[in-house]
Amino acid sequence: MVIATKALTKTFVTRTKQPGLKGSIQAIFKPAVMHVHAVRGIGLRVERGEVVAFIGPNGAGKSTTIKMLTGILHPTAGEATVLGFTPWEHREKLSYRIGSVFGQKSQLWYHLPPIDTFNLLGKIYEMGRAEQEKRHDFLVEAFEIGDLMNIPVRKLSLGQRMRCEIAASLLHKPEVIFLDEPTIGLDVVARQRVRQTLKQWNDQENATIFLTSHDVGDIEHLAGRVVIINHGQIVLDDRVKNLKYHYLRKKIVDLRFSAAPPKLDIAGAKILKSKDTGLKLEVDTGIAGIDGVISAILRQGEVQDISISDPPLEAIIADIFTAKEEGA
Repeated sequence: MVIATKALTKTFVTRTKQPGLKGSIQAIFKPAVMHVHAVRGIGLRVERGEVVAFIGPNGAGKSTTIKMLTGILHPTAGEATVLGFTPWEHREKLSYRIGSVFGQKSQLWYHLPPIDTFNLLGKIYEMGRAEQEKRHDFLVEAFEIGDLMNIPVRKLSLGQRMRCEIAASLLHKPEVIFLDEPTIGLDVVARQRVRQTLKQWNDQENATIFLTSHDVGDIEHLAGRVVIINHGQIVLDDRVKNLKYHYLRKKIVDLRFSAAPPKLDIAGAKILKSKDTGLKLEVDTGIAGIDGVISAILRQGEVQDISISDPPLEAIIADIFTAKEEGA
């Protein structure tokens, strides 16, 4: 077992001004104490080689959980082991065997080229020169960053920087990597390239990936299992194929016609919005295939632009909650 938690809990204690004391000296010296329950008794088991998507809305407790599993935060209660180590007690030993990427925080030196950070990390992880060079060459080729290694990080685009970030986190050949929003802010091409390389790395080295993301595409292309958390509690733990079958059947289709949209009556397609020459549909792919719906639309009007997307993750989670309540 690579990752195991039992009743893992984190409560933050904050102090705020008491409502009735605003503007008084007591408001400064007698603040109100507030307990924020970020994670509430999580139990998880992750096997070697699994790719687990740990998802949920903002404030659900995802990042807090990852910070406890990497030893950055101490839990309020509960237990956790990663590769047999208790993260917050053996953080230094664990750091040699795990990697982490936080989409909002860079480990690359901003004013220096990535190659300097790679060399520094090689020293920090006590890698031999031959081993470091071999690993460096593999990652540079896999992430296609050879032409970026000698450019100062500040001059790289976000997509280029994130590819270098992830490559740097894999330099010491970690057995587990924690990815917190690794594709945030990336364009379509950059996201696809990161996903493909991570999938290849997972297949080649049987490494474990623990991923958080608001991008449904990350889940579909990378993960075999999805764990959904909300208000600090796990509400669903299932295979991605089951989630896709039950909850990811809907697609959002945005259309722009050359004239007023035609009146559509297509099984499985529901009109969400119609204005001027624009039309937004929700298509239930369990009822009608997306190809069939698009073909039917093209036969009824001249389409100038079309885009197909997944519904927001929050909407998917809302559907899951609704289904659970109806089944209760």
